[in-house]
Amino acid sequence: MPTGGTADTPRPLIGVTTYLDRAAWGVWDMPAVLLPEGYPRLVQAAGGLAVMLPPDAPSAAADVVARLDGLVVAGGPDVEPARYGAERDPRTGPPAVRRDAWELALIDAALASGTPLLGICRGMQLLNVALGGTLVQHLDGHVERPGFFGHHTVEPVPGTRYASLVPEATEVPTYHHQAVDRVAGGLTPSAYARDGTVEAVETPAGAGWVLGVQWHPEMGADTRVMTGLVRASC
Repeated sequence: MPTGGTADTPRPLIGVTTYLDRAAWGVWDMPAVLLPEGYPRLVQAAGGLAVMLPPDAPSAAADVVARLDGLVVAGGPDVEPARYGAERDPRTGPPAVRRDAWELALIDAALASGTPLLGICRGMQLLNVALGGTLVQHLDGHVERPGFFGHHTVEPVPGTRYASLVPEATEVPTYHHQAVDRVAGGLTPSAYARDGTVEAVETPAGAGWVLGVQWHPEMGADTRVMTGLVRASC
């Protein structure tokens, strides 16, 4: 039986945000809602039921979140710098205006309702922006090849929610060139890379289950972070 359910309780419904982009498959070449397969696979391995959440009107976010047991804000394009009051760095990617607006509304709705929330890479960065924090638009020297998948070690902060899930230093799959700069009020760093980059943030105890990680757990075999979300969503 998956960890998120029993014979008497249904598996929690976990919404995962998506890309909205042009794609080609078979005879088709058209706009499509996209999500790397690793996300639903990780939700399922952790005991949840995965449902895709394509961009919609921000006004619909509260209704969507009310139907979910948990929310994952997935990785993706760079957050629009204007969202955190910054000028665009030439190395920042093009804006995803609809996705930014939709996911910020989902985050606000999840925080307001106490719905468990996991932000992955862009999702962690957007969580920080939603609560008033800022981002580093380009990291030099943090990974061997910015813009390519790689691995590096993250170290948990003792006593945090993340450390309760993953108590040891861990090598994680990573793909990013941006990161948290000023941590938002209401968030606490809960893991760091060895160069000091913030690798996880969370709300304090008593403020609901909210966690953001800078890396991509859906690209690895470690289910502990997602299992934490699924269990909090039961």
